[in-house]
Amino acid sequence: MRRSTAPSVVARTSARGLTPAAPVDFTEAWLRNRRLSEHTRAAYRRDIAGWLTWCSGADLDPLRATFLDVNGFARALEASVDPRTGRLLTPATVARKLSALSSWYAFLVRLRAVPANPVTDADRPRVNRDHSATLGLTPDQVDALFTAAHADRKPSAPRTVAVLALLADLGLRVGELVSLDVADLGHERAHRSVRFTGKGGRARRRALAPDTAAVVDHYLAVRARDQRVPVEELTGPLLVTATGARLDRHAVFRMIRRLARDAGLPAWDRLSPHSLRHAFATTARAEGVPLEDVQDAMGHADPRTTRRYDRDRHNLDRDPAYRIAAARAARAAGG
Repeated sequence: MRRSTAPSVVARTSARGLTPAAPVDFTEAWLRNRRLSEHTRAAYRRDIAGWLTWCSGADLDPLRATFLDVNGFARALEASVDPRTGRLLTPATVARKLSALSSWYAFLVRLRAVPANPVTDADRPRVNRDHSATLGLTPDQVDALFTAAHADRKPSAPRTVAVLALLADLGLRVGELVSLDVADLGHERAHRSVRFTGKGGRARRRALAPDTAAVVDHYLAVRARDQRVPVEELTGPLLVTATGARLDRHAVFRMIRRLARDAGLPAWDRLSPHSLRHAFATTARAEGVPLEDVQDAMGHADPRTTRRYDRDRHNLDRDPAYRIAAARAARAAGG
């Protein structure tokens, strides 16, 4: 029987002399070795903790795991329920967790803590790269959210409108949104702008459209008034709670679903901040924004990811045949 070593794997491995320091937290060392946002780091910590917990329950030493063990873990994940949704984990979620585990093991291989990556030959779930499980929103539904936000009479209403505008008009990830500081707002070449750290730790910047800038400025003006300081003296997080703490992603999830419920949107309890990111991509493409510009705005490394976000990409109204025929007709008329 293989012994259970999940809590003390790192200490024993270090005792073998595989690394110069003891004890070494492999997971933290692995995370420090990668450029990741804090949200992604936290997700990866949970992913690896989930694997170590499963290993402990299976009386399995993670350093001796094979692809058969990883397959067993994957099947257990597929039978697990997401506590946030009450539904089984999606194939995409399981694939993401296994991808994190593979990266972790690849790091251990480089440290010579394990001879090979057991995830490499594991049976990963097949994910349709042309489909996203996120529930999208139409432009009219996004407008309905704004109507509900502007009708809100709570003291937090200006913040709610600002959150909605930043998500809908910039297509930000929720982690990017809640990480914004007041100091990230600025002016560049006659544009109002915002700087932030995107996925992969990449420094990014986006322009704020006049209407978006206006609702953000209004929120900051109300916040400054409540704190009895000039707007110029506001510091710290851009979006804060009533106690001045940074707004967290869970509060944003609740906010979007409350607005969707108030707006009478179907499946409001399945919507998320990511639904607005999908809506951003779909609307931008429908308005004729080139795919590469939408890709850059969303910070996607692969244009296929951007296309997956575009829920209207199969709309026959956008079939290139119409443009080709119209161009031919125009040439004939001009000839």
